[in-house]
Amino acid sequence: MKSKIQNILGLLLGIIIGSIINMSIVSISGNLIPLPLGVNPDDVNSLRENIHLFESKHYIMPFLAHALGTLSGAFFASKIAVSKKKMYAYIVGLFFLVGGISAAYMIGTPIIPTTIDLVLAYLPMAWIAHRFAQG
Repeated sequence: MKSKIQNILGLLLGIIIGSIINMSIVSISGNLIPLPLGVNPDDVNSLRENIHLFESKHYIMPFLAHALGTLSGAFFASKIAVSKKKMYAYIVGLFFLVGGISAAYMIGTPIIPTTIDLVLAYLPMAWIAHRFAQG
């Protein structure tokens, strides 16, 4: 019973830590790469209406947020879990992948940055995180 609780705790902590990393990077990204004039990053409608103003550079920080959030969350889930460590890393990756698909759909991001993000930022990061956690 203790191992199941530890596995679930690892999963929850992985999701929480990954979310904190993701949101921290997103929150500072506008200071590093300013968004186009008039875009409110906290308003989905503003993002959707102004997505055509985004340049390639504007997709760098969201990709890093998604990749590093998933990497850190999956690492902690895999490290804390007692059994099925790889599965817990991938569950975190899937959790964030679903969030990424939802965000891309809501915002209506262009196909190329969306594809790069969805293909490279989630499940590959979960795999890498699991490998790191096994050290």
